[in-house]
Amino acid sequence: MKVTRAGSQPSAAGPETWFTGRVRIDSPFKCEEPGRHLGAIVTFECCARTHWHSHPLGQTLIVTSGVGRVQREGGPIEEIRPGDIVTILPGEKHWHGAAPETAMTHVAITESLDGRNTDWMEPVTDAQYGG
Repeated sequence: MKVTRAGSQPSAAGPETWFTGRVRIDSPFKCEEPGRHLGAIVTFECCARTHWHSHPLGQTLIVTSGVGRVQREGGPIEEIRPGDIVTILPGEKHWHGAAPETAMTHVAITESLDGRNTDWMEPVTDAQYGG
């Protein structure tokens, strides 16, 4: 058993190679081998969002505050709110982020496959974000 104390891990700014806008990432847990799950608490300021991406083993998002948006390739933009759980299938191209006038925070849980948990792609354009 391992207890990681709140506030013991530093926050990081979301890199421009993965995000558009201001994003803060807190990474409170990553299991040790042979486990393969990891988690992050991600806060998106208004209009901030991920780039298009996919996960080899999928992803689960748990919205904890604010209002956000999520979209899978070819699907509609969906609004997400606290308590919503978003299940992203393995290999599904998608993006997620905050609403235009409201920040959003979610817990993101992924698994690694051969040391890889995310495949990052091109930015979501303003036109795509606006629907």
